[in-house]
Amino acid sequence: MRKVFTPITFLLLVGIFFTNGAMCQKQSIIHPGELWPDNNGNHIQAHGGGIIKFGKTYYWYGECRRQGLDTAYRYVSCYSSKDLVNWTSRGDVVKMHDPENLGRRWILERPKVYYNEPTKKFVMYFHEDNAGYKVARVGIAVSDKPDGNFTFVKSFRPLGHESRDIGQFIDDDGTAYLIFEDRPYGFRIAKLSADYMSLEKEMCLIPQHMEGGALVHYHGLYYAIGSSLTGWSPNPNKYATAKSLEGPWSEFQDIAPPATKTYGSQSTMLIKVTGTKGTSVIFMGDIWKPRTQWDSRYLWMPLKIGDGKLWLPEPQPFTLNVKTG
Repeated sequence: MRKVFTPITFLLLVGIFFTNGAMCQKQSIIHPGELWPDNNGNHIQAHGGGIIKFGKTYYWYGECRRQGLDTAYRYVSCYSSKDLVNWTSRGDVVKMHDPENLGRRWILERPKVYYNEPTKKFVMYFHEDNAGYKVARVGIAVSDKPDGNFTFVKSFRPLGHESRDIGQFIDDDGTAYLIFEDRPYGFRIAKLSADYMSLEKEMCLIPQHMEGGALVHYHGLYYAIGSSLTGWSPNPNKYATAKSLEGPWSEFQDIAPPATKTYGSQSTMLIKVTGTKGTSVIFMGDIWKPRTQWDSRYLWMPLKIGDGKLWLPEPQPFTLNVKTG
């Protein structure tokens, strides 16, 4: 049967064409706190996440909180980008059933991935726990590719300490570290073993009751950021500095006006972008929405940083050029 294209049919086809084109249109501006669409037009699901650069590509991993997920599993999503602005969905790289009889409401939070050059493995660390947050361990899953799938290997308490929120840090010389919150002592920074499958050495304990730990090495100083222990609710994040990871660390100071509660966000990572004309440090934070977790947003902003000072400006749209920095 010959199809007849009426004017209405033609208009519908044109509408579909332009809608799909808009979904895939390349972006040039980061809008802190707004919906952040991937290449399919879906809001990015990479909450509590971390980013690594492998070759010329950035990979962003995070908790998938989209609606309609099977509650028997926990999911980690992966996205790739060349410019840190436009992100392509690589799907769920973790779909994990309760690995160690932790109970119905078991926890997989804050996934962070490292690439180990000697073993050619991508190693994911994550906070593993039960519903009461009493297990307080890190879990490890591995993959041969950056976009999975990742397979569970084991869990443990790092260096024998409790661990809840975790953060990742890769120094300028390529050495990999894990940051973890050890209640009630503070948060610890520890060096990963040669194969990244365990922790080799504790660098320091920062005796501050904080989570959401993030680190950056900038112009000869280490800057550490953390968030107070207020659960889903935002609070004034703070920072300290040291000349080495072993310390001593300075007193903690606010990174933004305290009344803003870090503009409603919580730290998760600091991304250093070094280019041909300069270096920018991007604050990467989560704006949690506990009742509509799939709609939780991201607050990314370039920090004002240098000479021992760090400040998070009021969020506003900005452009980022990874080539020039």
